Amino acid sequence: MGTRYFVMKERAVPEVLLKVVEAKRLLETGKVHTVNEAADQAGISRSSFYKYKDDIFPFHENSRGTIITLTFQMEDEPGLLSDVLKIIAEFGANILTIHQSIPINGVASLSLSMQVLPTTGNVSDMLEDLRGQQGVMHVKILAESGEEPGGSLVQS
Repeated sequence: MGTRYFVMKERAVPEVLLKVVEAKRLLETGKVHTVNEAADQAGISRSSFYKYKDDIFPFHENSRGTIITLTFQMEDEPGLLSDVLKIIAEFGANILTIHQSIPINGVASLSLSMQVLPTTGNVSDMLEDLRGQQGVMHVKILAESGEEPGGSLVQS
């Protein structure tokens, strides 16, 4: 079974996960400079931060202008980037930036930012299609940003 995502109202999210989101926000805004400081201010342990930091991030209810940045590890094969971009286009997301490293040992790293529009299809389904693309070894949400706070997107 692949990775699944759930959108939950904030009141349904366990307090420790909300504190992880707060710690990440403190680090991202530069209000603190270390994970130790962020965890202390958020009221969680460093181990809780590290355990959940890659599995929860704020999700913005208003999808207009929401930007998602993904990182990929993929085989260095002609046409594979085109196949990845085609999947994103089929879901109706707007690609903003693409950065691909020079392949090392036949593996390229790719960072891609896209704008999720009101007409964009289900992002979880898009991620599953990207992960299922032959030659794509790893896909991870690196960041998500938007304009209005809504719920939280929790990865399981």
